[in-house]
Amino acid sequence: MATSSSSTVGLKLLIDTKQEKVLFAEAGKDFVDFLFSLLSLPLGTVIRLLDKDGMVGGFGKLYQSVKKLHHTYMQPNSNKDVLLKPKAPLGSNILKLSNTESCSRKAIYMCASGKDHKYVSEDPKAKCPSCNQTLSAQTTYVASPSTTSEETSGAGGVGFVKGVVTYMIMDDLEVKPMSTISSITLLNRFNVKDVGVLQEKVVDLGMQEGVKLLKASLQSKSVLTSVFIGKKAATSPA
Repeated sequence: MATSSSSTVGLKLLIDTKQEKVLFAEAGKDFVDFLFSLLSLPLGTVIRLLDKDGMVGGFGKLYQSVKKLHHTYMQPNSNKDVLLKPKAPLGSNILKLSNTESCSRKAIYMCASGKDHKYVSEDPKAKCPSCNQTLSAQTTYVASPSTTSEETSGAGGVGFVKGVVTYMIMDDLEVKPMSTISSITLLNRFNVKDVGVLQEKVVDLGMQEGVKLLKASLQSKSVLTSVFIGKKAATSPA
């Protein structure tokens, strides 16, 4: 499916209306690129997107501990944003789920002494190891051609997968190339006797749905059903 706009990704669902379950989805490279990009998101970015209440386990509390810890307890050259707002790879910003700092030109700071001290930092408060001056002389990081914004668009020959085929996405986010034979095999596997209960539904995945999908993928094996039908998904076995 083609993207409906620059900020959404489209896909077609095949729904079993009797069981209220997504059997599988048909999607193009844009949606598959988005799914694969979730694997590159730093853990700190995932926690910040889902909020502490959306996290399973103790990582939410750990994140809040760093956030609340007074700077006097941190090392002088450390920056809490490295943990709280880690820079995500540009390829993971297809739906702008990662922090905006990762997709803009970021500032780099050099030694302010004017001497040829070849140390840089993202923190202007950091100290130069040679002269102990702050690294506060700002310069600008320039991304290589392979990490420009064009790479995040999912168009042409960029992204993670090729766009020459349609992909089949299972409810648990298993991804494989689509074919007529595989579709028939799946219907048999799901024991679908009456094709009249099947319904096609075209949906758009935007920022809100992307965050829901990220959260569901960490908690469930019925991800598409949970996000697009709203039925409470079965929790993955421990």
